Amino acid sequence: MQQFYIRHPHIRCQRQMPDSLVQAQFGAHAANYVASAAHAAGESLDHLRGWMAVRRPHRLLDIATGGGHTALALASACPQVLATDLTFPMLLAARSFLHAHSAHATTFALHNAAQLPFSGACFDAVTCRLAAHHFAAPDQFVSESVRCLRTNGCLAVIDNVAPDNLAAASLVNAFEKLRDPSHGRHQTAADWEAMFTANRLQIALNQPYRKALNFADYCTRMSVPARRRTQLSALLLQAPAAVHSYFNPRTIDGALWFDLREILIIGTLPD
Repeated sequence: MQQFYIRHPHIRCQRQMPDSLVQAQFGAHAANYVASAAHAAGESLDHLRGWMAVRRPHRLLDIATGGGHTALALASACPQVLATDLTFPMLLAARSFLHAHSAHATTFALHNAAQLPFSGACFDAVTCRLAAHHFAAPDQFVSESVRCLRTNGCLAVIDNVAPDNLAAASLVNAFEKLRDPSHGRHQTAADWEAMFTANRLQIALNQPYRKALNFADYCTRMSVPARRRTQLSALLLQAPAAVHSYFNPRTIDGALWFDLREILIIGTLPD
């Protein structure tokens, strides 16, 4: 596949097409994701930070860095952090965010998560947070990540997960895609564990979480128009029992809130 490069100070760029829908969605809303409280913090991110603080990998690759929050959270534990993304405006926004927080040692590259432009066995850790549900081939992302890991290295993924019930999972994914057309698919926790073990990773952690989201913020982050917001709120409030249980919609101080489920799964590459 033909590659082309974009020059920018401190950013090494290797971009491969297509993936235009993801690039269009996130390029237009990069600033919103940098400012997003839901992406800046969370229990799963705290646990990942603590895990990496003990492990202290020397060289870490953060795939689909988005606003750069994971790269920033792990910078103190890792001397070399490479933050990457598919979308150039997002990468620029992440760079500005990280430099504003004095993470000047972080480097940046532009590429597709399923086609990593690195030689094998060159990272001690690979991370990906709240992005893999946009990947067309998450299994290939896992395979490529493992290819780039050194022996005893680790792959850590934080992502939203679907319920195990297939019908409920289909409705949850339809809800997400109505809000964001670039949404691909939430895997189940079992799907992630299967992809990890199929690529020789030993599961060190598979921890579930429930996270609360403000519905208005969730829609504003992607500039969802009013009519579609009405459709989304109706889907939340009128969902079948299994989906209603997953989303747990409720009103807090007059505002609509709901839950998404996510996991932190970490696998290590044995000798």
